[in-house]
Amino acid sequence: MIEQRMLVHDRPFETLRPVRDASPQSIAKYWSRLVLPGLATEADRDVLADTATVATASGYSRNIENFIGTVKVPVGIVGPLRINGLNAVGDFHVPLATTEAALVASYARGAFVASKAGGIGTAVLYEGVMRTPAFRFDGLMKAGLFVEWVVANVDSLRIAAEATTRHGKLISVEPIIDNNVVFLICRFTTGDASGQNMVTIAANAICLAIEAACPVPIKRWYIEGNFSGDKKASFLGMVTGRGRKVSASVVLPAAMVQKYLGTTVADMLDYGQIANLGALLSGQMGAQAHYANGLAALYIATGQDAACVAESAVGYTRMEAQGDGLFCSVTMPNILVGSVGGGTGLPSQSAGLNILGLRGEGHGAALAEVVAALCLCGEISIVAAMAAGHFTRAHQNLARSR
Repeated sequence: MIEQRMLVHDRPFETLRPVRDASPQSIAKYWSRLVLPGLATEADRDVLADTATVATASGYSRNIENFIGTVKVPVGIVGPLRINGLNAVGDFHVPLATTEAALVASYARGAFVASKAGGIGTAVLYEGVMRTPAFRFDGLMKAGLFVEWVVANVDSLRIAAEATTRHGKLISVEPIIDNNVVFLICRFTTGDASGQNMVTIAANAICLAIEAACPVPIKRWYIEGNFSGDKKASFLGMVTGRGRKVSASVVLPAAMVQKYLGTTVADMLDYGQIANLGALLSGQMGAQAHYANGLAALYIATGQDAACVAESAVGYTRMEAQGDGLFCSVTMPNILVGSVGGGTGLPSQSAGLNILGLRGEGHGAALAEVVAALCLCGEISIVAAMAAGHFTRAHQNLARSR
């Protein structure tokens, strides 16, 4: 019986017709196929395709295809989080969308003690979103000649790239040769947008310009050679950064560590040694506790590309004695966020950015600094919980026993 079930078969099926421009009619048509005995119910339809969502269906067309409704994710608030940054300055209330109990409470605790200590210092250290087209040639010699031509014609390639965007700027083209294959690391600044689509379109213009003018025969080219680290952790991103590289730090006085975190500086440093050893022995990319928790929650709440958590959640957390206090810092090389573009204009996500006061043009760098500061709060809280032996109890109280 099992063997029969696993055989391939060609029984007919009726596909769902693709829809790019959402409307109440297209939503109703999809749901007429989805409400079936033993599967989705009319109650399920009413939850996902609620009245407000259906009424504003067309507004989602830029962000999704085959639209059937919206998912409501619980949103909690952390703050005020005091940031004394190069770009982010003030007391911020940070919305976090998550279904993981204890997460908001943990980040809120870190934010409280960091703010009591005077606030977190932040700075964007570097900016550059990469796209890495790949080119195949007949041999190493032609690959080398191709690189020689590209280097000599960077200015014309820059003109082609920047003609596709009002905000993106090509800052470098770095060739990497592997015998008969060449990767071009094309780095762009992207204004206040995360810029994933922006750099794809601009890099495509570079490739078309090369194809039209380069005298070296190209066998094949691809817009992305899987070299950039797009939506994956990579050593290239760790070393050179992809998106915005941000560092954040705070010094916690010993008395505050004991009063608000229920542990001591010495105990947090002792656990930190064990955690760093664990990161080293297991081959982690960087050394940190749980950036992904805060990143995913903030990305979802503010309309960022949640899949970019895969590359954003790498970096280094440091904790060192400073006088009788505790110096805490994070350095995150791959923060990919924007205050414009992508999902930032959707109703709920726009509201999340409004809560932060960082919606619209002029706020991209500040938002990246808020991200790093939030992750630092999470590191402080979880290390303290581990050091004090409170981690399990907190999750039992907040996640299992209510």
